[in-house]
Amino acid sequence: MVAKMQFEKRLRAGLKELQITASDLQVEQLLSYLALLIKWNKAYNLTAVRDPIEMIDRHLLDSLSILPFVQAGELTDIGSGAGLPGIPLAIMKPDLQVLSLDSNGKKTRFQFQVKASLKLNNFKVEQVRAENLQLQAKSKQLVSRAFASLKDFVKLTQPLAADDARWLAMKGLYPKDELAELPEGYACQQSHVLQVPYEEGQRHLLILVKQAKE
Repeated sequence: MVAKMQFEKRLRAGLKELQITASDLQVEQLLSYLALLIKWNKAYNLTAVRDPIEMIDRHLLDSLSILPFVQAGELTDIGSGAGLPGIPLAIMKPDLQVLSLDSNGKKTRFQFQVKASLKLNNFKVEQVRAENLQLQAKSKQLVSRAFASLKDFVKLTQPLAADDARWLAMKGLYPKDELAELPEGYACQQSHVLQVPYEEGQRHLLILVKQAKE
């Protein structure tokens, strides 16, 4: 009980610093997700991070640092692992339809458990590689968190993306070299420095788009 109070205090302080308003239900859902992550991580090694406080900082708050840049509608999370950033974003934006993709069975089983436990009706999981999936409706918003190089991110997900799609790439240091290797026809529309509470390392969000053909 003491631990949960400590976790809630840390989470609420971080959300406040990010200027994110969360309902009591959303805080409870985030903490329930954290509890499941702690439990499953012991058996399934979902993340190298073991300390719960560090999980709050490096997973929950880090994922939510891009919340202001996520548009309404739908979002496809590529190589989501333990459901990051897709699950925290689905919790905080109930009107956002999130499709989470990962090829690892243990990780997708964990995500199914989270979906059921938290009753996340706006969250869907597929155990598949992005390049092997066919979507009926192309995605206008694709996100990755340390999934691959920028070049691989756009190339692997090109078949899933609408013509006006935005690729939200979460990175650590500013990836100058990766930007120089972007395939022809793609450009970095926006770059944002992410201020993640309690985290000293650099974090960046790059928003990539297809360039209009002249």
